[in-house]
Amino acid sequence: MKVLLLKDPKEDDRGQDPYIRLSHPEGYGGLIFTSPRAVEAVELCLEKDNKTEVWEKSLREKWNAKSVYVVGNATASLVNKIGLDTEGENCGNAEKLAEYICSRESSALPLLFPCGTLKGEILPKMLKDKGIPMESITVYQKIPHPGIQANLNSYYSQQGVPASITFFSPSGLTHSLKHIQELSGDSIDQIKFAAIGPTTARALAAQGLPVSCTAESPTPSALAAGIRTALQPHSC
Repeated sequence: MKVLLLKDPKEDDRGQDPYIRLSHPEGYGGLIFTSPRAVEAVELCLEKDNKTEVWEKSLREKWNAKSVYVVGNATASLVNKIGLDTEGENCGNAEKLAEYICSRESSALPLLFPCGTLKGEILPKMLKDKGIPMESITVYQKIPHPGIQANLNSYYSQQGVPASITFFSPSGLTHSLKHIQELSGDSIDQIKFAAIGPTTARALAAQGLPVSCTAESPTPSALAAGIRTALQPHSC
C-alpha cells in the first residue's frame, strides 16, 4: 500500500532537503522513527549524491550519542542497519512510545521525526502536551497500489468472502474499504476485522466496522494469535 517518495527539497516542511537536517545532529536531541518506510526513505536520502560516506565517517557517531526512539522490531532492525542504536522498540505502538519518551526525555533540543504525509497525530500531540519539542519532516508519501482493486477482485472470484481481513494502517483501510464493501455485499457482517495496532483499530471503528482483534504488539506472532482467537467459535 505504501510507495516511497522522497520529496523535492523545495517541498520539504521548512524548505530544506531532509539531509540538511540529518547533517546537523547538534541541533537535535534525538531521532524518532515510527515506521520502516521512514527509515528506508532516510537511507535513500543518504545514498543520494554519495552522502553515505559522510554519514559513516561522522554523522552516524554523532546521532548515536543521542537517543533514537523507534516503534517495533521491524523498524529497529532497519535503523540498526544504518548503524544506529535504538530504544523503545518494545513499546509496540506510537502511543506507548510517546509515553516512553515522555518518561525519559529532558533535552531542550527538539527531536527529529522523519515521517510520511499521513502521519498519526497521537505521538506529536502527546509530546507537545508534555512540553517536549519535536520537528517532523516528511520523507515519504503513501499512495494506493495501482493493482489493489484487481487483486481484490481476483481473490474474491477465486476464494469468496474471506473469514478475516487484517489492516496494517489507516491508509490501507481508506484505499481498500470501498472495494471490500462492494465485493462482500451483505456478507461483510461475517468478516472478522483485525488491526495491527490501536490507531488502525480506531480507524476501523470510525468506519463503523467491528474490530474483532487488535494485535498486542506489531509482530507476526502477536497478530496471528489475535486472529486465531477471533476466528474461534463464540469469540468476542
